[in-house]
Amino acid sequence: MESLPLIDSVMRLITIGQMALIAMVIGRGAAPRRFRVSAVALMVSLIAFMTVSTPLFDLSEGACWRVPELLSQSAPLLLWVFAHYLFERELPRIAVVAVGVCVIGCWTYFSWLHTGNATALAVVGTVQRVVQFGPVVLALRIAISQWGNDLVEKRRLLRAVFVGLVGCMSLAELIKEVFYGFFGSPPLFAIGFAAAGMVLSAVVGAMLLQADPDLLFDPAKPAAPTPMLTPSEQVLKAKLDAAMAGGIHRETGLTIGMLASRLAVPEHRLRALINQRMGHRNFAAFLNLHRIADARVMLADPTLVDLPILTIAMDLGYGSVAPFNRAFRDTIGQTPSDYRRTVFVEKS
Repeated sequence: MESLPLIDSVMRLITIGQMALIAMVIGRGAAPRRFRVSAVALMVSLIAFMTVSTPLFDLSEGACWRVPELLSQSAPLLLWVFAHYLFERELPRIAVVAVGVCVIGCWTYFSWLHTGNATALAVVGTVQRVVQFGPVVLALRIAISQWGNDLVEKRRLLRAVFVGLVGCMSLAELIKEVFYGFFGSPPLFAIGFAAAGMVLSAVVGAMLLQADPDLLFDPAKPAAPTPMLTPSEQVLKAKLDAAMAGGIHRETGLTIGMLASRLAVPEHRLRALINQRMGHRNFAAFLNLHRIADARVMLADPTLVDLPILTIAMDLGYGSVAPFNRAFRDTIGQTPSDYRRTVFVEKS
């Protein structure tokens, strides 16, 4: 048992190194800036947590130690922010309030930590843990709800596994902290947590990191052009086109699993067709292509000029007007109201 703290620290050091490498690779990548910033921030917060929560960490006095402490306790909130950008969702405005609550709560907790007031520390710590449950649960909810949307199998697996495992580890840590405090931890729990972090970072690193062939050997020959659709793919595409022409894309809550069931085809074949052959990144983009095309026709129809935008959105399968406005603006560059106005001005 005496060697457990040393083993724990070794695994945490390995995890920290892997997370730092992942952060560097993502930060230098070509992904959208807000995604890269959120990913690097999450990695930094996880590194800070793995550092300050080790049994061998000697918590020192002084304001400078508030920085890694604050970063370590920001992981649940940053996981929630990261989940939004990872699954290509808009971050709600409440995120600003959440950041303020997180900063004030963490700073208050660690300010009380050195006062010796056990009662106040217990109350503040418990409230903080309960508040931190919210972002973690919401991040897991995003991962679960968006599981079927992504059409790229490897990316879908990486997204769900990363957010899911980090979320579950965060929940386990928060539950532990409610009963044992931030620095108190059963030895076996600490070892298990460190091992889980090491395995998770290794798996994510293996999926993200690749050697640059130009640095190691002569580049391979250019890949052959993508062949035409196979006979079975042609039949599947014909069935898909017929279903879309029949308006199946207007059904609210339609998922790729439901569509595959309606077409009586395996889901993985439908995913491959829509992504690899038709070039759509995710199922939502595929649906939006057809829904926005229908919306443009409806908005330009003189007989529907008085039809409310909300009614059009609901008829096209959107649960509310906000996602319809966002999808339309991202595709056309105008809001539905502006588009309708422009069309009728040009006709006059």
